[in-house]
Amino acid sequence: MSDVATAPRNFTGVERAAVLMMLVDEEEAAAMLQKLDPEEVRELGAAMLNVADVSEEEMANVLDDFTGKARDRTGISFDPRPKVEAVMTRALGDEKAGSILARITPPDAACGLEILSWLDAPEIAAMIEKEHPQIAAVVIANLDPAVGGKVLEQLPEGSQPDILHRIAKLGPVNPDAIDTLKTLLANRRGGGGAGLTLGGTREAAKILQGARKATEQRVMPKLFKIDKDLAKAIEEAMFVFDNLLDMDDKNLGTLIRNVDGDVLSRALKGVDEAARERFLGCMSARAADGIRDEMEARGPMKLAEVLDAQKVMIAIARNLAKDGTIMMGGGDDDYV
Repeated sequence: MSDVATAPRNFTGVERAAVLMMLVDEEEAAAMLQKLDPEEVRELGAAMLNVADVSEEEMANVLDDFTGKARDRTGISFDPRPKVEAVMTRALGDEKAGSILARITPPDAACGLEILSWLDAPEIAAMIEKEHPQIAAVVIANLDPAVGGKVLEQLPEGSQPDILHRIAKLGPVNPDAIDTLKTLLANRRGGGGAGLTLGGTREAAKILQGARKATEQRVMPKLFKIDKDLAKAIEEAMFVFDNLLDMDDKNLGTLIRNVDGDVLSRALKGVDEAARERFLGCMSARAADGIRDEMEARGPMKLAEVLDAQKVMIAIARNLAKDGTIMMGGGDDDYV
């Protein structure tokens, strides 16, 4: 047997955390796990299994590293929420920041709905299937849009348009509805009776995008009958100009041939060089040179003019897709 000692392992950050977790008692470890989100718990749990054979020397190295970093830290005890809210609002705007903050705010301010992130879509759908549509709307709006789409498509087909309509119309949620949710969820926490702002047309659009294409094709016509203006706003939010680039060259070329050159030249003013060349690459060399010349001759343009031209192209694309002339997207889950 060799007398050469095995060199200590170099642990990753999560493995170092796992070693520390193995050193504390179960109650303390459980208290720390409760502060993590589901993905972090899964990652840390896997790491704890991997470091079960940690040596004394490796353990000492981890502890030395921890104490060294802890000694360098100052101001550990502070409320980070004002800073986080200010930074996100400045970077993303009120609407987007509010949507993200609603999901990452600590449990006492998130009305106890954080348990939803631990449940699968079928479990959530089964839980709210027999509840009032408004309760279902609040629950789905609180989910990640991809998960919310899967939950929506598993609910009864007859209720889907009504629920999506309610999601798009959500704003400040009545405290009574939140109390009902607290009762509905197994893990209840005190929320102080405060209201919560959720939903909106963009959130509804993201949720519908998270569902399968067949769900959108079934829900949207019914939603147009319930509220035409709202359905149109959701439809517009579901598809932006950059989504046209998801089409293959054949379909993109067909679209371009159906768009007036003046509209195309104005629309392409608002895209980066790579995206512009993708559009022009689906045209003949002569036609592409003509569009380039026209764009150069136009000079600077108002953003509103560019956006109007892009909306025209999007409308043409959707009409062509509805007629079956082109296919938008490249997979079964894409929408038209």
